[in-house]
Amino acid sequence: MYLYAKIIPMLDENKNPWQTLSTKTVYDNPWIKVTESDIINPKGGKGIYGVVSFKNKAIGIVPVDEGGFTYLVGQYRYTLNEYCWEIPEGGGPLNEEPLETAKRELKEETGFEASDWRMIGRIHTSNSVTDEEGFLYLAMGLKSGESEPEETEELAVKKVHMRGAVEMVMQNKITDALSIAGIMKVARILGY
Repeated sequence: MYLYAKIIPMLDENKNPWQTLSTKTVYDNPWIKVTESDIINPKGGKGIYGVVSFKNKAIGIVPVDEGGFTYLVGQYRYTLNEYCWEIPEGGGPLNEEPLETAKRELKEETGFEASDWRMIGRIHTSNSVTDEEGFLYLAMGLKSGESEPEETEELAVKKVHMRGAVEMVMQNKITDALSIAGIMKVARILGY
């Protein structure tokens, strides 16, 4: 038995096949804005499209020490109504350099400062409904200190070898998109 794939010709990547007829804001608070647009889709049908725009960039940090251990942050996530293990992460103002946010978030959530920073990725967290942009960093040369969590954070910090963090991703014990992308990229970069 042979399987054949239908080859679809390359489309013009610079041509937007969507047409926006009108857009209105349907919700707005200090963290997000939701807009709804009347559109014509790529096949010519009329419809609506909702977009959630975040007022911050998503920033994730994978701190790795000289022994190959990373530090995960545990917290109860209101949106999911469950406890989650994640890489240190947070939101940074749109006009702030992502690295500055990364340094602040690492210190706030774990107490660590790092002497070696490497941007390892740019991601879109759920590009069918949000224009949120995320940035991932590898932080090494760690120096411990006191954490400074925000009022909305009740955090635990767990030391896990990078191989263990990858296993947590593979077993769905880590489900956060920034964390999965960051851990898997660092594992590939560092050979774990």
